[in-house]
Formats: sequence, C-alpha cells, structure tokens
Amino acid sequence: MTETLENAPAPACGTKPKVVLVGPPGAGKSTIGRRLSRALNVPLVDSDALIEEERGIPCGEVFESLGEPDFRRLEAKKVAEALNTHGVVSLGGGAVVTPAVRELLADQTVVWIDITVEEGVRRTSGNDSRPVLQAADPYDRYRQILQEREEFYREVADFRVVSDRKPPAGLVADILNFLESL
Repeated sequence: MTETLENAPAPACGTKPKVVLVGPPGAGKSTIGRRLSRALNVPLVDSDALIEEERGIPCGEVFESLGEPDFRRLEAKKVAEALNTHGVVSLGGGAVVTPAVRELLADQTVVWIDITVEEGVRRTSGNDSRPVLQAADPYDRYRQILQEREEFYREVADFRVVSDRKPPAGLVADILNFLESL
C-alpha cells in the first residue's frame, strides 16, 4: 500500500530541482550538496534543515520526540516542500524508506551518495544527534541500515557515487559530468 501525503504540496511544474541527493548517514550529502549548489549557482535545500527550522530543535531530537512513524510523515511533507525548489536538494538518510517519498522522487534526477560501513561508522561515531545510529555495536547497526535501505536507494537513483573513495571535489566533478550527460 502506498502512503499518501495529505496537504503536502506536489512539486510545481517548472520547479524541478536540478538534482536530489540521497544516501545513508555520513555519506556526505550535506558537504557534496553545498559544493554542488555553488558549482551550479543554485540554492541548496536540505530536508533535515527544513524539519529543524519548523520545530526549532535538531533533527535527531525531532526523531526522538515524535518516534519514527510520525517523523517519517513530517519528513515526507518537508521533502515535498524541498522538491518545489530549483536547485540541489539533500534528503535525510532515511527519507527513502517512505513510499510517498520514493513516489515524489520518481520524476527527479537523483544521485545516490553511497559509503562503506567502515567509513560510515568512522564519520558518524560519537555523534549523538543521530539517534537512529545509537547501538551497542555501531558496525552492525550501520550495516543493518545499509541493508534495509539499499534497495530503496537503488530504486530512486539515476546515478551512484561512493564517497569514501574520492575527495568531495572529485565526487562533485563526477556528478556534474553526469548532469551534463542528461
């Protein structure tokens, strides 16, 4: 069954983002998004930042206070809002688990920024603002997250880059080359 977004704006005609970035926590979506938006001379919209702006607290705290189901509903509404921009859109790592978000991404240009378990844990370890990653064994938890979400990243992505194998400038160059090929 597909989840619907009540009262969420559909992306308006002519305002399709240049590119949407998806990927697991710590993959570099924010870093790559900032560099890509500068290179394309367009704004960067981060769905997590929209949630934080609305609620006035860090995204991880919103997740903890609402619980995952309500957080994912709020996140889907903010993704729909972000997709109304013409620029680079960066989504939270788990946004793709929501069927309605995947539907919204169906007609977008989506880049999956991937990462290995080892590098993902290195980049996110000790980060209390990511409650979804809190576990006794961070490697096992990160591996589990990747396994749960990989099919969704693969489903929505038009292009995939692995962020622990290249510096950000190289990743941005790869993404720009991909966008130019469209």
